Amino acid sequence: MKREKFGSRLGFILVSAGCAIGIGNVWKFPYMCGEFGGAVFIMIYLLFLLILGIPVLICEFAVGRGSRKSVAACYEELAPSGTRWHMSKWIGIIGSYLLMMFYTTVGGWMLYYCYRSLRGEFKGASAEGVAEKFTGMLGNMPVMTFWTILITVLGFAVCYFGIRGGIERVSKVMMSALLIIMVVLAVHSVFLEGAGEGIRFYLVPDFQKVKEIGIGNVIFGAMSQAFFTLSIGIGAMLIFGSYMSRERSLTGEAVNITVLDTFVALMAGFIIIPSCFSFGIEPGAGPSLIFITIPNIFAQMPGGQFWGALFFLFMTFAAFSTLVAVFENIISFDMDMFGWSRNKSVFVSAALICVLSMPCVLGFNLWSAFSPLGEGTTVLDLEDFIVSNNLLPLGSLGYVLFCAKKNGWGFDNFIREVNTGEGVKLGKWLRPYMLFILPVIIIVIYLKGYYDMFKGQGTAVLAGWMAAAALFLGFVLYCAGGKKKGI
Repeated sequence: MKREKFGSRLGFILVSAGCAIGIGNVWKFPYMCGEFGGAVFIMIYLLFLLILGIPVLICEFAVGRGSRKSVAACYEELAPSGTRWHMSKWIGIIGSYLLMMFYTTVGGWMLYYCYRSLRGEFKGASAEGVAEKFTGMLGNMPVMTFWTILITVLGFAVCYFGIRGGIERVSKVMMSALLIIMVVLAVHSVFLEGAGEGIRFYLVPDFQKVKEIGIGNVIFGAMSQAFFTLSIGIGAMLIFGSYMSRERSLTGEAVNITVLDTFVALMAGFIIIPSCFSFGIEPGAGPSLIFITIPNIFAQMPGGQFWGALFFLFMTFAAFSTLVAVFENIISFDMDMFGWSRNKSVFVSAALICVLSMPCVLGFNLWSAFSPLGEGTTVLDLEDFIVSNNLLPLGSLGYVLFCAKKNGWGFDNFIREVNTGEGVKLGKWLRPYMLFILPVIIIVIYLKGYYDMFKGQGTAVLAGWMAAAALFLGFVLYCAGGKKKGI
């Protein structure tokens, strides 16, 4: 079966950026920025994007374009016979399904809140009233199910028409609209009365604040966010590499996508942080920032019904772009592994994701007593933990080692693919960094994530979970061993 290709370079950049630009940019980045001291956090974040995020993104693109396959078949295509790299594909396959098992629910929340804002449900509501609306939504299983299935069906409908006719065409419109909406919202936010203090917090480094928080905490927070923001590790970016032409080198394309992803994250901060300061609300409020804090701001704001609807439309586009990208990854698994047609894979995958999304929906109502990671946690927290704290870093580690090691694809093959086409070229100086430094950074992020998650649950519980982390890490290193001696 002939491999589809993007119709244009712009299409590839917007679709790939749409995958990278997700809820993490516009939800997590602003509250982490608020929590870790503003401008200093941003500077460290940008540094780690350069030394961590971009190299791993280049690896994913290279494996995709070099194999012309999804993560379900790329290792079989590129790895030497007799090695164990092919076992790593299950990180990407399981990760893509698990991500969509909860991302569809959160995407449904965004779509529903856009609808609620258009109806004016938050107009004049008290802070308690806004919080009750969010709690009421979580407890209403039929409503949660409807919006989860609706956004799932819409996403697969786009994928049904293929790369050029569906994903690329829709992404060009949606991403253009997202960027325009962001600029409009940001301009509106920075001109609010009292927003100046928020802008100073956001742009002027406050090293005293960083000292109070702890420089180590700020550095690790920035490093983690830089790593996770690009959606690397489970093949969601790899699949678009497999549809790329060889007219452009991969480094420049990875930089372009990272710049666009970063622009959206920074603009989200310009929307949210000055607004928080203008209305006296804590910008480090955590995940509740979007669904409780932000509607409170719009409820107090002149014309809040319009601005609230516009904000949640922007949030919906951010979530939907990632959904479509990972749906395409899932569809490609069936096409590569079983030889299915696109149409068959779309219908089977859509039905499967709708069913698999139900545990997350039920975790907030019928199964709310189930706390898998400790008191107060839900099914969503468990699924997110498996993906974000395990599969994304472990998958990324696998790509880096596969591209650099002699018993993998090999650095010479990797760098040849990366440098094919016009644009920025990389040199062989990168290999020691990919072999010895980048893996250590990823492993530190991985193990520190476990430590932070379970350090408050007692020494025995922490030791058990750290042992589990070491076991999962051992699996990746096992896959990276075998045949061809040396590094």
